[in-house]
Formats: sequence, C-alpha cells, structure tokens
Amino acid sequence: MAGADTARAESKRPLSPHLQIYRWTWTMAMSIFHRATAIVLYVGTVFLAFWLLALAAGPQAYETAAWFFGSWLGYLILFAYTWALMHHMLGGVRHFVWDFGKGFEPSQRFLLAKLTLVGSVSLTLVIWIVALIAR
Repeated sequence: MAGADTARAESKRPLSPHLQIYRWTWTMAMSIFHRATAIVLYVGTVFLAFWLLALAAGPQAYETAAWFFGSWLGYLILFAYTWALMHHMLGGVRHFVWDFGKGFEPSQRFLLAKLTLVGSVSLTLVIWIVALIAR
C-alpha cells in the first residue's frame, strides 16, 4: 500500500481546475443561480406548507400566519420566493431551448443568460405590482 501512495504523490498529473482559474461568464453565473434558486424554492415550499397548515388549523393559526406573511420579513420571503420561482422557470425554458439544439452559439448563450436574469426580475416586479394594486 505504501508504494501506491508514493506513486500517487510523485505523479505529474495536473490537478482539476477550480473556480479561481475559470473566467466567470454569464452562463456560469446563471447555472449557479439556477441551482441556488432550486434550494430557495425548496425552503420556500416549507413556508407554503406552513401557510396551508395554518389555513387548515383554524382562524387563530391562520391569523398568526397572515401576520407573519404580512410583516416586512414575510414580504421579503415572499418576494425572494417569487423571484426564485421566476428565475428557475426561465432557466428551465433556457434549458428547454438547448434541448432542441438551439442557442449554443456564444452570443446566443450570453443573450439567453442575460434574458433569464432580466426576465426574472421583470416578471417578479410585474407580479408584485399587480398583486399590490389588486390588494
């Protein structure tokens, strides 16, 4: 066994590159955001379940949930959940376009990545403006 460890230590094979070596690109950032929004959606679904359980538990429990989601922290969580949902959805659309073999040229990848970010922010703002006006 010691011989195998020594041979591995003396090997001249290159190490895998890490994030400090790669040049950041829009597509790389959007890929990371897509994964991060999946985590946010998972956590946000716990809050959605909390709201549904409070709704089923009765008026007093629902009043507590309504108070929480009506607070500044609740609004922040709902806003972040809305943005994550829109961003993740548009990232899925981007991948769907790629499934058809389209959008792989560098300029197209860059445009799709930027549209994912701009679209998610725009859709989130539209949803919230409509929701606050309709309130």
